[in-house]
Amino acid sequence: MDQVNEASPPGFAPDSLVLNRKLPLWYQVSQSLRASILGRPQDSSARLPTEEQLALHYGVSVLTMRQALKELETEGLISRHRRRGTFIEPRARRVSPVRLLGSIDAIVAQQSGERTTVLGHGRAPVPGDLAEFFPDCPEVVSYRRLRCDDATDEPTNWAENAVRPEIADRLDVADLERWPMTKVLRDSLGVRIARITDTVEARLADPVTAELLGVPLLSPILHYTGVTYDEDGTVVDVARIRYRGDRFSFSVTVEAH
Repeated sequence: MDQVNEASPPGFAPDSLVLNRKLPLWYQVSQSLRASILGRPQDSSARLPTEEQLALHYGVSVLTMRQALKELETEGLISRHRRRGTFIEPRARRVSPVRLLGSIDAIVAQQSGERTTVLGHGRAPVPGDLAEFFPDCPEVVSYRRLRCDDATDEPTNWAENAVRPEIADRLDVADLERWPMTKVLRDSLGVRIARITDTVEARLADPVTAELLGVPLLSPILHYTGVTYDEDGTVVDVARIRYRGDRFSFSVTVEAH
């Protein structure tokens, strides 16, 4: 009788990386491998390729690769065993997708599900990079919020919203600790939202983001910008959200009709 072997899990495949010679190579490699570990398929192998294989994959020396792996070991993402190899720790958290599915309800759902703390709010001159959205407003009301994982209390993202003053005058700040801004505008204030334009970019954590999210300075983050328009085509809110790069990925679903 022939022996039947169970299919082994697919091997772990790290993402490719274009190196920037102006930044430490070990740091870039460690961040790229970190993202690959946290975003890996659920059924992939927990065993990493050898140091030599990884060094060849990234185009760096074995010494550089060893330094990158040491950084990930210090973070608790991997464990290294003499003669056995390097393994992903079971508790290494996989990323959650930032999904843009084409509806207002989808945006509300994306922004829900985490504990939110309002860090501050107040009137301020329109930031220069938002001037195109508020051509008739010398000022906007800015709201800063921090979202944390309910289970771990770990910061996951922080948001800045710039809202037209006449709308902000009717807004109860306490609502922003219960619901996403989009829901407050639509359901509490009755703003007739016509569309939201979304942009997601890869950026490096600035000092404020690094401190709020508890990540290293210049580590990768996802920077989301959402511009909300009412039925008259007027911008009522611009949201800028910084997501931890090790906790989120970017996903878009396009459906044919």
